[in-house]
Amino acid sequence: MSKSLLFIPDISGFTKFVQTTEVEHSQHVISELLEVLIDANTQELELAEIEGDALFFYKEGEIPSQERLLAQIETMFTAFHSHLKLLEKNRICPCNACATAPNLQLKVVAHCGELQYIAVKGNRKPFGQQVIEAHRLLKNSIDSDNYVLISKKLAKEIGLPIYYYSKVFRFKEGKDSYDDKEVEYIYALIDREKLTLNEFAQAKKVVFDRPPDLILDKRFPVPAFELMEFITNYKYRHQWVKGVDDFEFNENEVTRLGTEHVCVINGKHLNFVTVTKEVDVGVLVYGEMTTSAPPLDALYQFYSITPISQTSCSLKSEVYWEAKSPLKKLIIFLFVRRALKKNTQQALDGLYQFINTRPLLS
Repeated sequence: MSKSLLFIPDISGFTKFVQTTEVEHSQHVISELLEVLIDANTQELELAEIEGDALFFYKEGEIPSQERLLAQIETMFTAFHSHLKLLEKNRICPCNACATAPNLQLKVVAHCGELQYIAVKGNRKPFGQQVIEAHRLLKNSIDSDNYVLISKKLAKEIGLPIYYYSKVFRFKEGKDSYDDKEVEYIYALIDREKLTLNEFAQAKKVVFDRPPDLILDKRFPVPAFELMEFITNYKYRHQWVKGVDDFEFNENEVTRLGTEHVCVINGKHLNFVTVTKEVDVGVLVYGEMTTSAPPLDALYQFYSITPISQTSCSLKSEVYWEAKSPLKKLIIFLFVRRALKKNTQQALDGLYQFINTRPLLS
């Protein structure tokens, strides 16, 4: 029987991350990272199972070459840390989960052997001693949470020297005992600074050289960070924004700069993207803009939240619009401005009503 590859990327710090931060956002962050790792699978590995904070991959009857395996490992670390960089740079949420997400790390364990399989309700996955060994290797004595570990058995199979080194990898020997059986391996700590991180679109702050076209204020009996969550988490929008048939958004994504969502009104789709602008220190700000709301060429709305006490805050809603042609400007002056003011006021009143009957945030 041909040997197979066992490959386990595991997110380090997951348990502490979930236990000490806002649960929903931490779950979203982990879901995003797991999806990033799955998308970074370049060697056509089979995904046997998602194990909370880890992915269990295997390649049946085949082991990639030394070059391909190391390239796969580097690709996953690069994708993982690139996404953490995106979360850090485009963050708008003040919660602990979003603030501490960049501290998460990744460890990868790779092993090989002849596999057995079990089928559970039609799902076939690896089973047996080699699978047990691969998972046990996650519990090791390496003094780091950001590394790759390759069993000596696999290293020998692909001809990987014990002290192999490159720009990204510098392997060392290690060993641990499991059930009185000593298992040897080689490992390399991964320095994020040595990875060539993927580029991403970093949203810029919007700058206006004029006052807002519309300003509305309201005080709310809720902490500033909690009001921010109700505004930025689109699953709550239907509770306080009326006249919208549907809100389309990625339910497994924490809202950040560049995040997109769609408002469906009378069958028309308005595409919004999250933006921001400069505010005073201590003020939370969320903004969104669209270019699909005729007759406007562009519409910007910002929510600036200023803490008053531990249980109250003030919200300032600022609306800017752009229109190039004189005809559009006339239509806006005669009709649109009044409608926007009415809709914005209704939304703030709806938000206030929702706050007073809100579910408690965990």
